[in-house]
Amino acid sequence: MIYAAVVVMAVLAAIYCVVSTRRYEATGTIQVQSKSQDRLGLDSITGSTADNDGDTLAATMDIQTQANILQSDTLALKTIEDLHLLGTKDFQPHFSAIGWALGLLSKPGTPDSPTASLEDSPKRRRQALAVFSSNLKVKPVPGTRLIQITYVDRDPKLAAAVVNKLTQSLIGYTFQTRFEATNEAADWLSGQLGDLRQQSEQLQRQVADLESKSGVYSLGTVDSRGRDQAYSGVLDQLQQATAALSQAEQNRILRGAILHAAQNGDAEMLSGLAGNASNGSVVNNSLGLIQTLRSQEGSQQATLQQAESKYGAANPKLQETRSNLAGIHHSIQQEIDRLKARAQSDYDDAVRDEAETREAYDKVKSRADTLNNKSVDFAILRQEADESRKLYQELLERFKEAGVLESLKGSMITVVDPGRVPGEPKTPNVRMAMIGGVVAGFFAGCCVALLLEALDTRVHTIAEVERICGNKLYGATPLFLYKPAPPSFDGPPRLASLDEPRSRYVEAARAIRTEIFLRSGGEPSSVILVTSSIAGEGKTTLCANLAVLLAQSGKRVLVVDADLRAGTLQNTLNLPSWPGLCELLDGQVQFPRIYPVTDVPNLDALQAGSSTAYPSELLGSSIFVRWLSTWRNQYDYILLDSAPLLPVTDSLALAPLSDIILLVARPGLTEKAQLMRSYQMLHRSGKHFVAAVVNGLPPAAEGYSTYFAAGAPVPKQHDLVGSKR
Repeated sequence: MIYAAVVVMAVLAAIYCVVSTRRYEATGTIQVQSKSQDRLGLDSITGSTADNDGDTLAATMDIQTQANILQSDTLALKTIEDLHLLGTKDFQPHFSAIGWALGLLSKPGTPDSPTASLEDSPKRRRQALAVFSSNLKVKPVPGTRLIQITYVDRDPKLAAAVVNKLTQSLIGYTFQTRFEATNEAADWLSGQLGDLRQQSEQLQRQVADLESKSGVYSLGTVDSRGRDQAYSGVLDQLQQATAALSQAEQNRILRGAILHAAQNGDAEMLSGLAGNASNGSVVNNSLGLIQTLRSQEGSQQATLQQAESKYGAANPKLQETRSNLAGIHHSIQQEIDRLKARAQSDYDDAVRDEAETREAYDKVKSRADTLNNKSVDFAILRQEADESRKLYQELLERFKEAGVLESLKGSMITVVDPGRVPGEPKTPNVRMAMIGGVVAGFFAGCCVALLLEALDTRVHTIAEVERICGNKLYGATPLFLYKPAPPSFDGPPRLASLDEPRSRYVEAARAIRTEIFLRSGGEPSSVILVTSSIAGEGKTTLCANLAVLLAQSGKRVLVVDADLRAGTLQNTLNLPSWPGLCELLDGQVQFPRIYPVTDVPNLDALQAGSSTAYPSELLGSSIFVRWLSTWRNQYDYILLDSAPLLPVTDSLALAPLSDIILLVARPGLTEKAQLMRSYQMLHRSGKHFVAAVVNGLPPAAEGYSTYFAAGAPVPKQHDLVGSKR
C-alpha cells in the first residue's frame, strides 16, 4: 500500500510538472529611510537636528505604512494601466465553477461599459485587482528597513517591469503627498502674511502723509541712526504699547500656525514653528512624550508577539501585556488630543492677549490724539510701520526658507535592488514537487495501511493466536503448495504426508503429532477432536495428515468423519461410497463399515455417510458413546473430523467425549472474535485439553522463520489443492 501510494503521488507530481504553466518571479528591494534626507545639508537653518533613528516604533510604522501603500489599489491600478496588463493572459476572464455557482444565487449587477476606463468599471477593476494582488507579494525584512517586492507572471520581463513600476510609483506617491501637505499649510500661512502686508503698506502710507504735517517737539539730539528725537510722556507710553501690540500680533500668528500644523498632523512644520514660539518648549515636550510613548508601544508590541508565538494567542498570561499596550495606545491618543487642545488654548490666549494689548494701545493712542500732537502721531505711525515691516519680512523669509528646504529634501524611498529579469521559472519547482509527491505518497500510504490494519479483524500471526488461546498452541503448519498434476492425472486427491513426506508442511504436522504423544502420555487410548471456527480453515486436510502420521508411527488409528452435514473426508482419503456414521447412529446398519486406507497400514477410516436433519442429536446419543467406547479398546488414537463450531453445535456435542481438541485457525481467514468465541465455547464444555493449531501460515507472515527452517527451500506457488479442506 505504501509503495503504491508513493508511486501514484510521484507520477501525479511528474504530470503536474509537465502540464503546469511556467511562471517567473522577479524580486526587488527598497529601503525606507528614517526621515527625508536633506540633499544640501540645510537642516541647520531650521534647527531640525532631532534624530529619530532610535524610535523603533516610528521606524516600524513607517516601514509597514510603505508596505501597505505598495499593496494599495491606487498603485495597483496605475501599474496595470501603465504596463497594459489587461491584455496579458493572466488578466483575461476565465471560467470559475465557484463563481458560476455563486452567480446563480445572486442577481447580476450592471454590466461594465466596454468603452469605460478601468477606474469606472467595477467588475473589471475588481477582477484585475484580485489577479494583481494574487501575484504580488510585499514583505518587510525583519530587523531592517528593507522591503522585498516580488511579482509572479508568465513573462519574466513583465514580472521585472511590474516590480520596477511599483517602486517608481511609490517614490512618486511620497513626493506627491508631501508636496500637497506642504502646499496646504503654506496656503494658510500666506493668507496671514497677506493681511500683515496690507497693514504694513497702509502704515507706510500714513507715515508718508504725516511726515510733512508733523509738529514734533525735538530734543535737539539724534539717535544712533541719525534721526531726530522727540519726547512726550504720552508718546513714550504709546511706543511701549506699540511694541507690546506688535509682539502680541506676532505671537498670535505663530500660535495660529502651530495650531494649524497640529490639526493637520504636519510634524516637521510644527517642530520648526514651535522653536520660535514662546511656548515652544511645551510643544517640544509633548512631541518628546509622544515619541517616548510610541517607543514603549513598539517594545510592548514586540513582547506581545514573542509571547504569542511562545504561549499561543489564547494564553491568559498575555492579558496583562495586551492591557499595557492598550494603555499606551490610550496615552498616545490623550497626549495628541492634549497637544491639539494646548495649541488651541495657546492660540485663544494669544488672541485675547492681542485684544487686551490693542485695547491698552487704543487708550494711549486716544490720549495722544487728544493732545493733538502730530509729532507723536508721526512717531507712532513710523514705529508701527517699522515694526509691521520687520514682522512681515521675518515671517516671509521663514516661509520662503521652509518651502525651499522642503522642495530640496529627497525621498524616503531608495532602491537597493531593482527588479531583474529571472532566468529560471519559480513554478513548477520540479525538485520540490517530486520530493513533495514522494513524501505525501509515503504519508498517505502509511495512513491507509494503518487504517486497514486497524480495521482488519482477522488473525495474521502466530502471536495473535497464542494471545487469544491463552498460549495453548500445539504448532503451526506452513502454506503447502502442490506441484501441478499432469493433465491426464485421474487419481485420488493427494495428501502431503504421502506425496511429499519431507516438505515443511509434513515436518510441522509431525511436530503436532509429537505434542499429541506428549499430551496423551500413558493413556491407553485418546480421542482427538479436530474442529475450526468456520469452514475453509483446512481442518479436514490437517486431520487426514495427522491420521497418516500417527499410523506411520506404529499406532492403530481410526479417523472418523463426524461432520454429518458436509463431510469431505471421503474425498480426501478416497473412501468408497457406502453407509457411514450417519447410518450407524440412525439405526440403519448394525455395525460400522470401517474402511482401511490404502498404502497406510494401521489406519482405518469411517466416512460420514448420508446427511441427516438431526446431526447434533445423533452425535450426542448413547449409541455414539457406546461405539466410541468400543473403538477406544481397538485403536490407540481416534480422530474426529467435526463440523465448524460457530455455524452449528455439532462439535460441542463431541467435546465432552474427547481427550484433546485441536482448534484450527487460518491466517487471513479466521477473525479474532471468531477464534476467541470458539476457544471460550470449547474451554467451558468439559475437562478436556483444548489447543490451537495455526494452519496455512504464508511465508511472508510474521513468525514464519521462527517455526520453520529459514534455509529450507520454499515451494513455488502453483495451486492450492487441498489447502482449504
